[in-house]
Amino acid sequence: MQPLVAAVGRAGGVYTTHLRDEFAGLFEAMDEAFATARHGRVPLVISHLKCAGAGNWGGAPHALEKLERAALHQCAHCDCYPYTAGSSTLDLGQVTDEIAIVITWSEPHPEQARRPLAAIAADWGVSLLDAARRLQPAGAVYHNMSEDDMRRVLAHPLSMVGSDGLPNDPHPHPRLWGAFPRVLARYSRDLGLMPLAEAVRKMTGLSAANFGLDDRGVIRTGAFADLTLFDLATLADIADYDTPIAPARGIEMVMVNGVVGYRQGAATGERAGRMLRRTQSIPNSPTQGSADLCCER
Repeated sequence: MQPLVAAVGRAGGVYTTHLRDEFAGLFEAMDEAFATARHGRVPLVISHLKCAGAGNWGGAPHALEKLERAALHQCAHCDCYPYTAGSSTLDLGQVTDEIAIVITWSEPHPEQARRPLAAIAADWGVSLLDAARRLQPAGAVYHNMSEDDMRRVLAHPLSMVGSDGLPNDPHPHPRLWGAFPRVLARYSRDLGLMPLAEAVRKMTGLSAANFGLDDRGVIRTGAFADLTLFDLATLADIADYDTPIAPARGIEMVMVNGVVGYRQGAATGERAGRMLRRTQSIPNSPTQGSADLCCER
């Protein structure tokens, strides 16, 4: 891994890692990621910082403290999605009776999709693990995080907002459709977890800066006109675990590269998107004296 990350560093890129352990070994995995990034002289983004597993709940303060300490000497950020459940393929290593697990799809047993693993196991008269084996290959939603941990990570200045959605999942996690409006409406407007401007920064300017995208994520003369117009009073994420494919309410217009692609509930048919390429080398050391600002320019 280190030679690969070093090559990324020489090219002025960024090392984005899905930690090898988000459960009991989270802190050791974070140390490994920091060391790998330092060796490669490359900025680090942890995707996604979470304290997964019931035995790991309450670990967010220490995880964020480690991130802050690292960011004093190297460019380090993380991203976070605003939910307490993750989604991936059905992993036998995550099967436990400590959390709720819902099956999203199964090749051998498609009729079991959208059902709790515990209910399937009970119907079949087998253990959770045996039921999971019988369902594979399959997908699942794991309710394996605590709300307090998630909020702490989401609100931290070094954290960006990400959806981590899986568009090819026939019954996806609601984050695919609801992550960004959920941050703006629920966590900023309703709960006051962060000011609206900070919530917007976490999903626009901070992300663009961390990935070396000039003239993106900001509103100014000469920048690309990627704009979303929403009614904050009515904004709401409608997607949930039962009905995950549902557009948010309150989004009036979306403009991509100066062209209106969505207006009042419908796509316009205009497709002005383009592939985004990094336009500059990203510094590996903090550009400000505060870890809160790290790589932002």
